[in-house]
Parts: sequence; structure tokens; C-alpha cells
Amino acid sequence: MRTLSPGTDLSRFFERAAQASARVLMLDYDGTLAPFQVRPERAVPYPGVEDLLDAIMGAGGTRVVIVSGRPVGELVPLLNLHRRPELWGAHGWERLAPDGRGARIEPDEGARRQLREGERLARELARDGARVETKPASVALHWRGASALAAAKMRDAVPQAWEPLAAEGDVELLPFDGGMELRARGRSKRHAVETVLGETAGDGAVAYLGDDLTDEDAFRAVKPRGLAVLVRVELRDTAADLWIRPPRELIAFLRRWHDACGGRP
Repeated sequence: MRTLSPGTDLSRFFERAAQASARVLMLDYDGTLAPFQVRPERAVPYPGVEDLLDAIMGAGGTRVVIVSGRPVGELVPLLNLHRRPELWGAHGWERLAPDGRGARIEPDEGARRQLREGERLARELARDGARVETKPASVALHWRGASALAAAKMRDAVPQAWEPLAAEGDVELLPFDGGMELRARGRSKRHAVETVLGETAGDGAVAYLGDDLTDEDAFRAVKPRGLAVLVRVELRDTAADLWIRPPRELIAFLRRWHDACGGRP
């Protein structure tokens, strides 16, 4: 565990959280709560994570929010929790409340047209062993699991194929661990964080935990109000305030949150 931002004091943060009128714990899924898997349906949380999230929600006083690039329909079966947290999927384009109420925003026609073309190009490139994933507002090409040579080839080829589409302005390219995504502009994890913050009292204790480059805009959004935490085995350049390694330090952080909420050991 390492402090990255001057002035960040984790003990003081949890002392404040214990007294806060509201608490919000926002977490990315893949790479943060669960290790990456070549087959995404096998990406279940690290041992102990689900028990702690259940305990945090059971203690009361914390709004737990999962903010993921996955569609919400993929998150639900992966989370074996007694209480359902709030879910934001597809980088902010989908929202599912704990009571089952949901909302999904569609990209405009220009973005949808470019995503269809991006998917076509991606499927041509995927012949070298990659996996194409279509989401409500994006197309992702995953080369995790491909040979090193094939991955390097796709890493070079994908920007060349997609950059002309992004130049039209309705979509953008986003690299992530093990692939690249073509996403409609207008929504992101930052949008999800800002929406949640807008619904939270100003003196609330807030944290966002994430691992990937797609979490950086969420880190920047949460920093004026709370704590940005990079969850990753290896440190990289980041806007986060704190770096923790999964799973041991992730478990320790969640346990401290639970204890600050007045939860029983």
C-alpha cells in the first residue's frame, strides 16, 4: 500500500468516514474486485470480497456502487451477494438500482453507425486470435490470451483501423489492459461518478477503487470530494491518491471500511 498524493492520510479518511452523514463506496469490477480472465464469465471476485461487500451493505450507511465497462446484465450473475449493490454498466450508459429499476441510454445514430463499422473491422482483425465484444455503446477487441506476436500485431493494427472512425467525432478510442475499445462519446465512468456525487451530501465520505486506464477519469472526478484508489499488482502513472495491491491489500481496505461503518468484526 502506498500513498501517491501529498496530504492523503488513510487513517484520517476512515476516521472521517466513521462520522460522515453518508458514505459511498464505488468500485470497478474487472481487475479490481475480480482478477482478469480470458473467458470473462469466469471472472469471479477474489475470495473474501463478496463477504465483505455483503457485510458493508448489511452494516448500513454505505451506498455501494459497482461501475464497470461490462453491461449490467453480465455483472448480476457474477456477484453472489445477499444484497444487490447499485450497478452502472457499459461505462455509464446503463444503470440498475438495487430495487431492480433500470435505465439505459442509447448513443445517437451517428455513433451507432460508426460502432457497427468498428465491429466489422474488429472481426477481421480478430482472426489472429482476439475476441470481439459488443456492448450497448461500444465495441471492444480483446487480445488477452492471444500469442505475443498476434497481440503485438493487433495492438498496432487496431488504431489504424479505428482512428478514421474516431476522427468523425462521435466515437473515441480507449486502450485498456489486454485490448482496445471503440466507444460512443457522451458517457463514461466519470459520468457515473459525477451523477452519484450529485446525489450525495457534501460532507459524505466517498471513495472510488479502480485499476484500468478507463478508471482515470473516475479518479479525477472523485478526488475533489473523496479518495481515488488504484487497485493493481504493479504501479503505473495514475491520478489516484492511493495504490493498493489485490487481493490482500484490497481485502484490508474493505475491512477497514466495514469497521469504520460500525460493523461487527
